[in-house]
Amino acid sequence: MAKLLINGIGGQMGHALLSVLKSDARGFEISCGVDPFFDGHTAFPVYASANNVDVPVDVVIDFSVPKATEEILDFCHAHKIPAVICTTALSDPLIEKIVRVSRDIPIFRSGNMSIGVNLMRVLLKKARLTLGDSFDIEIIETHHNRKKDAPSGTALMLADAIREADQTDHSYVFGRSEKDHRREPGEIGFHSVRGGTIVGEHEVRFLGTDEEISIRHAAYSKSVFANGALRAAQFLLTKQNGLYSMEDLVSETFS
Repeated sequence: MAKLLINGIGGQMGHALLSVLKSDARGFEISCGVDPFFDGHTAFPVYASANNVDVPVDVVIDFSVPKATEEILDFCHAHKIPAVICTTALSDPLIEKIVRVSRDIPIFRSGNMSIGVNLMRVLLKKARLTLGDSFDIEIIETHHNRKKDAPSGTALMLADAIREADQTDHSYVFGRSEKDHRREPGEIGFHSVRGGTIVGEHEVRFLGTDEEISIRHAAYSKSVFANGALRAAQFLLTKQNGLYSMEDLVSETFS
């Protein structure tokens, strides 16, 4: 069985991974967890820092915060361990570091681990190419009241897919408060809603003259993302050094 390290094991996604693995191990054995704020009891060790890990690890799943992601990235690089990076709101320098490190170890990175969301990316590309620039585009994302980053990493990932579709440098506009001017052509607007216990909803609206097309995805349980992360870890264990994404996994699954 592959020995798995969960970075951010004390967080909501860490608990979701534990819950999924409890019902179906999927060829994994939890070797350890890393989380400075973990206060529970487990059958495996949980370390405050990746620098303290002293047990065998075959693959890492990271659902943490950017500072902890950088630490686990250094740990994986030093020990040549594949890493699935699921943390969002990463800085440009950290993303560049991930790209550099992927030359030496396999790394899987995605702003959203849901198969459904990644299918949505494909549909958005097709919609953009079909509709052209005569439709305005607005993205509305809704999450629980404990989510810190806005807009979500998934919303940015969806917008980037639209950019990729036609190689147009769309400008991103984050909310429209205090903007005393009309909407400019080529904008993609982002609107973030935070409240309750909503896991995650993303809607992309293409707004044209006398018609609208909306593409929407809703996650009703965090197990959606846990399942995707575990599939990514299984995928990564068979790969050479390089940077992989959910698009690679989806393409391989349906090829």
